Amino acid sequence: MRPPQPLSPRLRQGLALVFGLALATGAPPLSLWPLAWASLVGPLWLFSRCTTPAQAGWTGWIVGAGYFGASMAWIVQPFLVDAAVTGWLAPLGLLGMAGGLSLFWAAAFWAARRAGGLILLVALWTLAELARAYVLTGFPWGLVGYVLAPSPAAHWAALVGSHGLTLAALTVAALAVAGLSRRVWLAAAGGLAGTLLLGGAALQPPAPDLAGRPVVRLVQPNAPQHLKWDPAYMPVFFQRQISATSAEGAPDLIVWPESALPVLLDQAGPAFEVIAGASGAAPVALGIERRDTVEGATVYYNSLAVLTAEGQVTAVYDKHHLVPFGEYMPFPWLFSHIEAAGLAARAAGGFSAGPGPRLIDTPVGRALPLICYEAVFPQDVTAAPERPDYLLQVTNDAWFGTHLGPQQHLMQARMRVIETGLPLVRAANTGISAVIGPGGRIIAALPLNREGHIDAPLPAALAPTPYARTGDWPVFAALLAIILFSFTVRFRDSD
Repeated sequence: MRPPQPLSPRLRQGLALVFGLALATGAPPLSLWPLAWASLVGPLWLFSRCTTPAQAGWTGWIVGAGYFGASMAWIVQPFLVDAAVTGWLAPLGLLGMAGGLSLFWAAAFWAARRAGGLILLVALWTLAELARAYVLTGFPWGLVGYVLAPSPAAHWAALVGSHGLTLAALTVAALAVAGLSRRVWLAAAGGLAGTLLLGGAALQPPAPDLAGRPVVRLVQPNAPQHLKWDPAYMPVFFQRQISATSAEGAPDLIVWPESALPVLLDQAGPAFEVIAGASGAAPVALGIERRDTVEGATVYYNSLAVLTAEGQVTAVYDKHHLVPFGEYMPFPWLFSHIEAAGLAARAAGGFSAGPGPRLIDTPVGRALPLICYEAVFPQDVTAAPERPDYLLQVTNDAWFGTHLGPQQHLMQARMRVIETGLPLVRAANTGISAVIGPGGRIIAALPLNREGHIDAPLPAALAPTPYARTGDWPVFAALLAIILFSFTVRFRDSD
């Protein structure tokens, strides 16, 4: 077999960037999944033309930089809320995020060229995405497998999870690259792609029966982040939520978004009385910050509280998966001059982490609370001590801007629904608030940047999916098997 013909460095790097940008078109709001899926062939083809590990690693990094730089451009938004203090960090934040996440891809490309070929790259690239969900608290935003999220193939996530979708998407692309020299592999790529799409459509559960189901009301005040804590506007946003709470209808549960009140939990008694007066007979779940004393020190939590119709607190959940540099500063000594304990943290010293996933009782069933970006972690949902009746997400997507970030966040929350077979109730400050039924069907939603509320029935949960029972272990085992097979073939050929 003839060795691959090398490309000039400039051409290889330019194509790597183009393929990375094309892959980013699969992310919302574009969601051009056929283009994004097809573009995966490009990086794998470039890899096959790399003659050294260094070339391959650099190629993987550039592909990642193009992909993450384009799809995560929203990351500059938190720095611009208080532009006078942190605005200078916006370009550094984007460069750091895109460049740092691309290192995972660079390592996969480098190691695959060093020790094997396309088969090994498929496994190592998937393993890199899996590592991205766990290393340094994890950040699995924009997984490669999400290129299939808008397609029927997304429903395979109920069996293999989002990391399994990554493995499947890359396998099809690798078969297509192999098909450039042998048509049988091109036919195999088409067959596998067809199986994923047609099989995924068959796996989609039927529309849920909503007759007689409890009704939840989602409140969306649409408070821009730069005004949310302004004393002149805080009463305005509070009144918006009160007006939505007291609107006509008889919901069984009312949900306000993350950090819905501008006071701490222990100071919120008067506000709770007003909320109780507006909610009628319906309990209210809302996001609120709270403080506590731990070993003589005052600590703060980003929390969710459930109130009775009389305004009494019956359950509290403390967010456990905090946002680095958002809710706490990992290296405070390095960033002390910025005067920020965390961009999203109003408390001095940032927030403390809660003990972990836990269920809370609500009038419409037992819920697994997810505060903000906790919904992007598949492992956090499957780590619940028991199976809940539904997922309850409160979030303030105003931090993510008004376009890319909130729509991508909603897509990832929808993937948690498909993976687990659990319905999801989602109240977002600026949107998109939604009730999502098992199978990923959006029952009702409020668009971005709109004040208001919606009442929607809460669908019943499906039986536990295979992924809900096993988590990522089967995919991890499959990756290890592929890696071992690749090394076995390489050592056998070298003898």
